[in-house]
Amino acid sequence: MLKLAIDFGTAVTKIYRIGSGIVLAEATCLTTSRETGEIRAFGDEAKRLLGKTAEFTEMIFPVYEGEIVNERYAGALLEYFLGKVVKRAFSVEAVFCVPCGCGVQSREKYYRVAKAAGISRINFIETPYLVALGQDVPLSESNPVFAIDIGAGKTSVAVFSLDGIIAGLNLCIGGNNIDTHIIDHIADLYGLKIGPQSSERLKNTVGSLLAGDNQSVIVNGRDVSEGKPRSVSVSSGDILYPIQYHLDKILEYAALILRKLPAEVSAAMCKNGVYLAGGVAAIAGLGDYVAEKLGMEAHLAGDVQTAVILGGGRVVGSNALMRKLCME
Repeated sequence: MLKLAIDFGTAVTKIYRIGSGIVLAEATCLTTSRETGEIRAFGDEAKRLLGKTAEFTEMIFPVYEGEIVNERYAGALLEYFLGKVVKRAFSVEAVFCVPCGCGVQSREKYYRVAKAAGISRINFIETPYLVALGQDVPLSESNPVFAIDIGAGKTSVAVFSLDGIIAGLNLCIGGNNIDTHIIDHIADLYGLKIGPQSSERLKNTVGSLLAGDNQSVIVNGRDVSEGKPRSVSVSSGDILYPIQYHLDKILEYAALILRKLPAEVSAAMCKNGVYLAGGVAAIAGLGDYVAEKLGMEAHLAGDVQTAVILGGGRVVGSNALMRKLCME
């Protein structure tokens, strides 16, 4: 049986195959005909059409804030992705990376979608564990770990050991919230309406929490008052507020988690620090910003965007970790 780890994310789906590593990373979206519902494009091909489609073409995002919101299209998209990495002759066992505290009803949706896509055996594991495993952090019953995964649609925050999650929560705050806020902020600041892809590019290229960072990039959009195409130069400082605002919300809840910990666990957190992953963690200066706000060392994964799926690969490749960490 072929074993996979699957991170069916709000923005990007990643698949790890035992023996091959990460074999797929594509946008979690598709386009359909508004009249017939027929699927026209999948994944990255569909995302390239974002904001550019005619009225008879609809952009579908079947996963929202870590939840499957359209099972039919989620199943079709997952089947398409699997077809790119797995030959039909193989039976497949998959571990799905799910948000911290993912409930029974949410897991049932993942289960139905996975079955519809042709997966034979299905397991689930919460992402905080994978943040640690993806950074080769040793897990044990006696050494608690603090991890934050900041994705596109959700953020998982948890303190845990190999014995289970001690305290944790899942927030509907992530990179998409920052992107939307940047769109509104640029409209207020420059009178320019930009699209979601331009906003995401701004965040990823000049987004920064470093003091005095003055990187800039040209962004194109529509003049709010005149309706004409226009370009402006946007700097790191121009989009600092939207980034800081949402990150501070996340860290506010992370601090609440820390306040609930038993004294011995708190002592371990002071020593071990916090482990960070997720696309938003790639923003320049984020590690130092988190360290200052939480008062502890912050560890960034070598590649923050792949840490979770690499952790999933470690789990699916270890029977011991599968038995210990997979949700019942």
